[in-house]
Amino acid sequence: MDLFDTATVLTRVMTSGVVMSIEKSDRELPGLERLLTKKTGRSKAVLLNSRSAAVHAALAGQGIGHGDTVHRPGLAEKDLAFLSWLGISVAQDSPEGTVPAFDHFSLDPANAADLGELAAAATAPALVVDLTGIGFGPAAAVLTDDPKVWARAERLKIFGAYDLRTMWTQQEEAADLVPGVQFNYRLSPLVAACIRMALGQAVRPLTTTGAEK
Repeated sequence: MDLFDTATVLTRVMTSGVVMSIEKSDRELPGLERLLTKKTGRSKAVLLNSRSAAVHAALAGQGIGHGDTVHRPGLAEKDLAFLSWLGISVAQDSPEGTVPAFDHFSLDPANAADLGELAAAATAPALVVDLTGIGFGPAAAVLTDDPKVWARAERLKIFGAYDLRTMWTQQEEAADLVPGVQFNYRLSPLVAACIRMALGQAVRPLTTTGAEK
């Protein structure tokens, strides 16, 4: 995405006056959610402000927390350190037949156009997509077809007590979804708008064939 496109997106968001993710009239976060679900084939998307937050949300959405062990090879050292802080043990092996708690990959300008194919290869209940490499992060998303995973993850990212839809009424209708520890993992509409534009413009690099001159 060139500087003109970036400036256009930033001007649109700033002019709208909606720069926080708790505004009822925000359109940028839902727009990125729709784009991600369309490209990945998942029915639900949770937007978060870091990869660590997405990993946490993917696990918390499945009721995995302090004292539990998950099988997830290939995690970065910072992911392992954060999960250790949460009290979650990670087994680096993956016994045959074991379904990992989540799949994960990172997007950047070189592979952004391959989002659909990358997601199609994922089989876990939750998919963590690190969007930071797109260039406007940190940012990440959890994609899932499980409405309970989605609902729990949504609660986790906004202090736990209410989600973005119920906080305005202050009427708690799903107390069983409230996490014991509260976090602020919300993504900025400004970041969401830029990532949405970049993903919408992503194309596969051109390849050349034939003899070199």
